[in-house]
Amino acid sequence: MNFEVIVTCAVTGAGETTDKSPHVPITPEEVANSAIEAAKAGASVAHVHVRDPETGKGSRDKKLFKEAVDRIRDNKTDIVINLTAGMGGDWVPDSKNMAMPGDGTDMIGPDERLEHVELCKPEICSLDCGTLNFGVNDHSIYISTLPILRKMAKLTQSWGVKPELEVFDLGHIRLAKQLISEKLVNEPPMFQICLGIPWGADQSVDTMKVMKDHLPQNAFWSGFGISRMQIPMATAAVAMGGNVRVGLEDNLYLSKGVLATNAELVEKIVKIITLMGGRVLSPEETRTKLDLTKR
Repeated sequence: MNFEVIVTCAVTGAGETTDKSPHVPITPEEVANSAIEAAKAGASVAHVHVRDPETGKGSRDKKLFKEAVDRIRDNKTDIVINLTAGMGGDWVPDSKNMAMPGDGTDMIGPDERLEHVELCKPEICSLDCGTLNFGVNDHSIYISTLPILRKMAKLTQSWGVKPELEVFDLGHIRLAKQLISEKLVNEPPMFQICLGIPWGADQSVDTMKVMKDHLPQNAFWSGFGISRMQIPMATAAVAMGGNVRVGLEDNLYLSKGVLATNAELVEKIVKIITLMGGRVLSPEETRTKLDLTKR
């Protein structure tokens, strides 16, 4: 078991959830306030996406990221900032010609995917370590090839930003290990095991253990599940020696029929960790443990 747990709160994500809960933050001010509330509830890290304030859809506008990050930092409530770098890899085949991109495609290069990271210099940013069929009822593909990831890893390394290696299947772990072997990721590496995302690895204790067992021995790792499995998978991660992620990016409910806030989800997992005999690391302790540079 991990008795000193890093709790990440993924505050908003990019999915179409804003019409399902009034608690999903949309504007940079709302995203920042939600991250600050999560920190006060006990979160060690805030994983941050931004959304278009007009439409509520996920955005990669670096000005929106800058505003959200500045608001978090100006508040003086301490929390480790982890920015997504997962936007800009969406391929949606055209319905009439599947070989061509259709509506919803947003494909950009590695430099542009990291413009907001270079601007904001967070302590952590995510790197999605592989290509994935994505979405329940559509044909979208998230594309993240080895050459793209090599360039992204090299850039984050040069800026002193620690990559969180997000893995959605066993093959993604193999790819991440390749980046580590090429010394594009500083030791010790940091992994996020992402379970339940269609069509990645399913969310179960067995799956989490298999993926955890394939990580490098010196890796720090965290795990999460989505929807009703968020808290069970977080609890399993702690029991297996890992850290946890909760938040409205992955789950909207505190219990059946009861919509949650980010702070409430953090409070729930902090209570569970405490009842298990563990404790949650502060942001400063998290920086020390992961060798992060505070900006």
